[in-house]
Amino acid sequence: MSRLPDWPERLAALISAAEHRPFDAARWNCGRFALAAVVACTGRRPSWQHQPSLAAMADTAGYPRVPVPFARAGDVVLASDPDRLGVVLDAGRAAFVGPAGLLRRPITACTITWRVG
Repeated sequence: MSRLPDWPERLAALISAAEHRPFDAARWNCGRFALAAVVACTGRRPSWQHQPSLAAMADTAGYPRVPVPFARAGDVVLASDPDRLGVVLDAGRAAFVGPAGLLRRPITACTITWRVG
């Protein structure tokens, strides 16, 4: 699945909309944020299967893993302690859903990256 021509604008709109949206276990969590980013970048909602871990569940979406240093904007990442999915913002940062809105962390805090599109 390839990225849409206007994916940077669509991803930026998602980040803006989510900036102050607080965590809600059922409606707005790390998985929903990562899924929204994939839709923003590709225009398609991937299918996935429930698994015992976030990493295993993200693997079922079919995107290839790439080394964290090669992450690019719009890719999905996993940070640990606690495990949570996020989205790469640029070469050095990723965003994650937090209690009062998005949290930004260094990409070095991530353990896995999935290449989207």
